[in-house]
This record gives sequence, C-alpha cells and structure tokens, in this order.
Amino acid sequence: MTTEPAAVERRAVERVVVGAFGALTGRRSAPLHFAMMDDTPVGVLGLAAGARGLRRLSYVKDEDGFVERLLAEYGDVPVLRSTGLDNVRRALDRYFSGRRLDFDLAVDLSDLPPFNRHVLEATARIPPGEVATYSDVASRAGSPRAQRAAGNALHDNPVAIVVPCHRVLRADGSLGGYGGGVPIKEWLLAHEGARPAAL
Repeated sequence: MTTEPAAVERRAVERVVVGAFGALTGRRSAPLHFAMMDDTPVGVLGLAAGARGLRRLSYVKDEDGFVERLLAEYGDVPVLRSTGLDNVRRALDRYFSGRRLDFDLAVDLSDLPPFNRHVLEATARIPPGEVATYSDVASRAGSPRAQRAAGNALHDNPVAIVVPCHRVLRADGSLGGYGGGVPIKEWLLAHEGARPAAL
C-alpha cells in the first residue's frame, strides 16, 4: 500500500508543529485540526476536531476570526489547518442535501461543565423533524427547574447543527434565540420537516 506524498508531508508538518509546541510550552498535546466550509446553505462554518472527536462547529464570518477564537479557547493545544475532517464534511453535505438528517459523528464535549454537557447530550437525542422545549431539555438533563441554565448551555453549544440546539423552542412554541441567527434556525427546522406553530 502506497501513501500519498501530500499525506506524508502533512504528518511531517504536524510532528514538527507538535514538537515545537511541546518545546515552547512544556506540554505534549494532540493537535486540534480545523477546516472551513464556505459552501453551505447557512453560510460559512468553521470546524475543529481533536483526537476524541468534533469539538467545534461554528457559524463564522471568516477563517481569521475562527482561528483567533480557537486559539483563545484551546490555547493549551497546537491548532493546525487541516485538509481533512472529511468525515465531518461528508456528514454535513448529506445533511444539507437532505439525504441524512442525523449525524453519526464522535463529538467531544469533555471540557464543558457537567450540566452543560448533560443538556447537550439530551439535545443530541432530539430526532430530526421533532422539537423540544427548554424545560424538556432541562428535565432530560436531570434538573427540571433549570430552564434558564439549559438555555444558557444551548446558547454556548460549541457544536451547532450536529448537537441540534435549533430543535429547542420556548414553551409557547416560539423560536427563541439562536447563535446562528433566527432565520438560520427557521431554515434548519424547515429543512428537517419540523413545523412548529411559530413557523
């Protein structure tokens, strides 16, 4: 089996960067790989994944801003541009084309506070075409009275679309807010066939 020269070169660059990062910081860390998707129906998306899975899927304006955010949030690991993340790209392409509206991707939420992680895990179980309320998600996360805290956890969702916080609505059926903007939330729900009264 032969290996593509480009792949060999990428691995060599990664080894150099990780080694230099370790020499400068005294820390040995697996890198965070990032890529951009600028051809989606909802605008530009920034993707970042580590060894344990997808850590960031964000609505962004440009690559520079996304990289600055990654460095601010994950400054304890080397951040590398990747030509990979193909599994994430393929899953998103299937989603946006309507061929598959759910995701089978490893997601790494390990750096979140436990309650936020529980809220996002509960949110990830909402099927496409269905919606839940902030109260529902808080209850599923084990804290029925913590709707406001659940809303905050959803607002801070680091993995939009894949962890479908757009499927969570207010108790009266209105959309509530969304990090990508309410028009994108409306588009995602309509794309999935969800028809809450507010739409």
